[in-house]
Amino acid sequence: MIRRLLGSDPWLWLSRSWTTRARRQGEAPDAYTYVTREEFEARRDQGGFLEWAEILGELYGTPWPSPPAGCDVVLEIDVQGARQVLAEHPDAICVLLVAPSEEVQVARLRGRGDPEDHIRRRVELGRREADEARHIAHHVIVNDDLDATVDRLLAIIEAGRAAV
Repeated sequence: MIRRLLGSDPWLWLSRSWTTRARRQGEAPDAYTYVTREEFEARRDQGGFLEWAEILGELYGTPWPSPPAGCDVVLEIDVQGARQVLAEHPDAICVLLVAPSEEVQVARLRGRGDPEDHIRRRVELGRREADEARHIAHHVIVNDDLDATVDRLLAIIEAGRAAV
């Protein structure tokens, strides 16, 4: 979905997050910057992240972005990270993408090869975060159709640009 979004607007720039988790089988090598826990913690302790969080025992963080001139930054982050970004940049637009149902979310997690114990923990975490995320998000999109989801995101981005 994110690749299609970026391909639809040349003025969008994706900030690549760091993570301490291992790369999944079949996952693109550039999906994240994969680092050791020690590397992550050293960068964090030096103030090198716009936002960071520990999720299900792994660390994830967004280095301070350096987009090309004129580009809007896209972050793929969780609710903890969204809170941090909004505290630092209250003008940021926060969009919550949700699966159409828990069953669809489970199927998507299985489809990317997640182990069953991770799926169970991820779904439980999602239940706990859902209400909070809905309260901080400016927009909520049910990601039930790829083309429609990308179109909705592009419309939100265009409206945000027009408001500046």
